[in-house]
Amino acid sequence: METVEEGVGREYGQMKRLFGGEEGDLRRKRPQVAAAEGSGFFSCLPDDLVVAILCRLSASAARPSDLLGVLRACKRLNRLGLDPLVLSNASVESLAIRALKWSASAHRFLKRCADAGNLEACYILGMIRFYCLGNRRSGLSLMARAAICSHMEALYSLAVIHFNGSGRSNSDKDLSAGVALCARAASLGHKDAIRVLGHCLQDGYGVRRSAAKGRRFLLLANARELAVVLSTSSSSLPHCRRLCSLLRDFWCSTPAGAPHPANRFMVEWFAARGGVVVESEGLSLCSYGGCGRPETRRHEFRRCSACGVASYCSRACQAVHWKLAHKAECVPMERWLDLAAAAADGAPAAGGDL
Repeated sequence: METVEEGVGREYGQMKRLFGGEEGDLRRKRPQVAAAEGSGFFSCLPDDLVVAILCRLSASAARPSDLLGVLRACKRLNRLGLDPLVLSNASVESLAIRALKWSASAHRFLKRCADAGNLEACYILGMIRFYCLGNRRSGLSLMARAAICSHMEALYSLAVIHFNGSGRSNSDKDLSAGVALCARAASLGHKDAIRVLGHCLQDGYGVRRSAAKGRRFLLLANARELAVVLSTSSSSLPHCRRLCSLLRDFWCSTPAGAPHPANRFMVEWFAARGGVVVESEGLSLCSYGGCGRPETRRHEFRRCSACGVASYCSRACQAVHWKLAHKAECVPMERWLDLAAAAADGAPAAGGDL
């Protein structure tokens, strides 16, 4: 006769087989799930054990369909899958909703996860509300809730908001608060926060100037960037040769890391609207394509001091974009003025074509 332990193990294996595939696979397997719900050992499992299994599944989900497919499988799993304990453990990958699939139900799902205490849901929904939906107060509240619990991305995003005075006037910038938030995120290992803090120390921006400390922070940021590249590479030696200048220079070329789901959502959100933040207001997006942050008022972001065309929400985005693309695209403003003067005079500009 089958023991209780053997029955639990067999049922857990059956659930993994039923819920381990893509959303389309789950849709085809729903008759099996419904049969399992009404008969067999699954109907005898206590709710606490099923919730524990679903917590493990939500924490390891690699895409939203992994979790949503379980919620759609049967009534019991839908009820238990929406348990606050399950939603609070949902992985960031399971919350990575795409902008093209945004809907009221997706909004409610993220809100439910945030109410359950999921810090990633608080941060993602806070960024969406603040930048995409224009609900500044609610977005700040959600990001602050995550930042209080030492969520690195939330701390850094709040620092960017304070540096730029986002959602407020130019006189409402709080540089000291931005430096404090950046320092907290940097202490937790946030690479962009370490870089911004280094520039603040070098320039005396919101903190007492210390060029030596600033340079050490910049070297630390580059070292972390190098470590990420080598850890994600299948062959470290070629990268070591190609990136050996990383620790002695600040503009070497390194692959960009995958953007956070919140940044990816904003990039897709505004790309679907033709890159327009608000009609007829002349607001621009951060020029680094992996950021997605828009201006909340005109001339909020700093522009490239050389060309005056690219604009950035932070020094970290400027550094990354310079290495990836802008170094080859940047044309000094004096060059544009020379071309304009030459065109007005009808004479070719010195230096040939751009």
